[in-house]
Amino acid sequence: MTTRWLTPEEQRAWRAYIGAVHLMEDAMDRQLQQETGMPHMYYSILSTLSESPERRLRMTDLAERLKITRSRLTYAVTRLEKDGLVLRENCDWDKRGSIAALTDEGMTVLEGAAPGHVETVRSMLFDRLSPEQVGQLEEIFTQVSEGFQGDRAHATAEDVPWRRRSGKPCS
Repeated sequence: MTTRWLTPEEQRAWRAYIGAVHLMEDAMDRQLQQETGMPHMYYSILSTLSESPERRLRMTDLAERLKITRSRLTYAVTRLEKDGLVLRENCDWDKRGSIAALTDEGMTVLEGAAPGHVETVRSMLFDRLSPEQVGQLEEIFTQVSEGFQGDRAHATAEDVPWRRRSGKPCS
């Protein structure tokens, strides 16, 4: 098997991407930790639930939207549940699954955190791009994301994080 090394242009693009992602994740985590005491992952869970019908979502669907493993989501939701920001409910139509529901307190915390988070995202990313570049960014990363997910009917459990199983039962 021959290694398909990156071209110099691809290497520069890759390193620019990795550098930007690390810096943005760090900035978002620092801002959220300082202002709300929660990491970016927890904010993402609350935000995704707030945008869902009745502020509720099946755990496996939530993991898929967040692009994380079910075990990582279970750990985070357990913590948010202890803080009273999320409730976990039984899933009526699938006895093996469970539902994460955003509480009123969780919505209040999210509403307090959102302005600072949005300003961080805007200043770190969107203020630096033209409207044309924003469209290109969406197009590029939609294509990359869809490439990872492949043909959903034929994707294996290891293809995407939310289908992977750990040694423990997942939600």
